[in-house]
Amino acid sequence: MKRLTAALSVVAALGISAVASDALMTKAKKAGLKPIPESRTELLKLIDNPKNPITDEKVELGKKLYFDPRLSKSGLISCNTCHNLATGGVDGVDAATGHMWRHNPHHLNSPTVYNAVFAGSQFWDGRSPDLEDQAQGPMQASPEMAATKQHVTDVVNSIPEYVKAFKRAYHNPKMKPTFKDVADVIGAFERTLVTPSRYDKYLQGCDRALSKEEKEGLKLFIDKGCASCHNGVALGGSMQPFPAVGKYKYANVGDFKGDKNGMVKVPTLRNILETRPYFHNGAVWDIKEAIKIMGETQLGVKISDKEAEKIETFFGALTGKKPYVRYPMLPASTNKTPKPDLN
Repeated sequence: MKRLTAALSVVAALGISAVASDALMTKAKKAGLKPIPESRTELLKLIDNPKNPITDEKVELGKKLYFDPRLSKSGLISCNTCHNLATGGVDGVDAATGHMWRHNPHHLNSPTVYNAVFAGSQFWDGRSPDLEDQAQGPMQASPEMAATKQHVTDVVNSIPEYVKAFKRAYHNPKMKPTFKDVADVIGAFERTLVTPSRYDKYLQGCDRALSKEEKEGLKLFIDKGCASCHNGVALGGSMQPFPAVGKYKYANVGDFKGDKNGMVKVPTLRNILETRPYFHNGAVWDIKEAIKIMGETQLGVKISDKEAEKIETFFGALTGKKPYVRYPMLPASTNKTPKPDLN
């Protein structure tokens, strides 16, 4: 379990050094704010999937496939293209861009893959229950990786090293990897992408983890009602109506209306200062503007420039320590590997 242990060790590295006793911590917990568990055992309970248990072998194989562009029709696009682990787990553009430089037809923004495991569902409309199911979508979506299930399985099964890795990971010497198997190991890898921060240290009892200014921002965040949706370990991840009480000023950018009930997944606020642009349609680049819009649209309150600045200061404490991910060397293609198709 060496690789899994390494992936989770960033949590232990942010251990508690003092005991907090202020009322704000109690207030934060009553508001539903929860830290990423410091204990590796408790964290594993949160991130593991009983239907697809995390193992070192799956995580390592899933990492390679996460970075492998050959799973796409063009041979150019990988999961990491839109969910770049070097840039906050996002692509940094307003609308996800994939095969033949096509933009998402609904002008949807790529959400971060970091801490996605803590969300109750995946995709902006919440249509996938977990990361394994979600991983199947982009590979097949025409404006993303534009592949077929057959293409993906043909690529993997054409490369002996991948086939051997699947057999080891599943302890099945006769295994022939399926499309679902590919998505499952990618999901297993993504489950380890958690980023504990100083905010977690604070909720775990370290009063000195946050500055006076960050605490002021946290208090304002709670008092304004932001924590009514941005709560739990994910600081988001549930499905909520959007817009709720006011008009969204950039509603004309794209045609996304949420699920059939008008519900939209609440994005995580972890690493929020690294994941601009904001909102489902990537219409806002300034976090202070995003904060003010949320006040008007979701809470029916006015947030001043000064208040938005204080909340932004608190958001700085949500920037977490990323797990070390070494870019993998991928196994070579063979004569049986499907050729790239740029059309």
